[in-house]
Amino acid sequence: MAISDKTRSGALAEVLASERKVLSEQMRVAMPGIIQSFDPDAVTALVQPAIRYIERDNDGNTSTQDYPLLVDVPVVFPRGGGCTLTFPVKEGDECLVIFADRCIDFWWQSGGIQEPVDGRMHDLSDAFCIVGPQSQAKKISGISTTAAQLRTDDGAAFIELAAGGAVTITSPQITINGPLQVNGEITSTGDQVAGGISQIGHTHGGVEPGGGSTGVPQ
Repeated sequence: MAISDKTRSGALAEVLASERKVLSEQMRVAMPGIIQSFDPDAVTALVQPAIRYIERDNDGNTSTQDYPLLVDVPVVFPRGGGCTLTFPVKEGDECLVIFADRCIDFWWQSGGIQEPVDGRMHDLSDAFCIVGPQSQAKKISGISTTAAQLRTDDGAAFIELAAGGAVTITSPQITINGPLQVNGEITSTGDQVAGGISQIGHTHGGVEPGGGSTGVPQ
């Protein structure tokens, strides 16, 4: 039969409640953070937790302190099936830091299924960083409610996929490196330049003046 706090002595119940409170205060699961630096080669970040921790003295008085910087934190990018979505990670970017149940050292070094080399649990040393959560101070605006977008924060450039299947690209400059094949019509409101020759302003030699038309392209 489970024993409730009501069946224990008042002093014992208070002690157990206090222990539970201390345990809850010390357990780390997830919290917002701020990127201090990013290593694109190691795919890790230096992160400052954005919520202070509570410190309690022997008399029960509390104060708050900054957590230490979290070093070599693996950064999570959406990835699978041989494809990865990456984006720049800059100092000052907001993120969500999550803490693993067990030590991740061997897994981080070698992948696969590993032994927990250390007995630590929910430790600051075993954090992952997910970049993207936004405080109200840094939230973006103009989020489309009808289409998926890959966009700049200011919304000036984006690739948009609407539910109906239409794709729209808005950008001051689009560069394609490699052969381009289009299966379908191309409609242009501006000029096209091929090999340095304008398709609107180019001329043909060997044509007699008159009201006739040239032949088909050859």
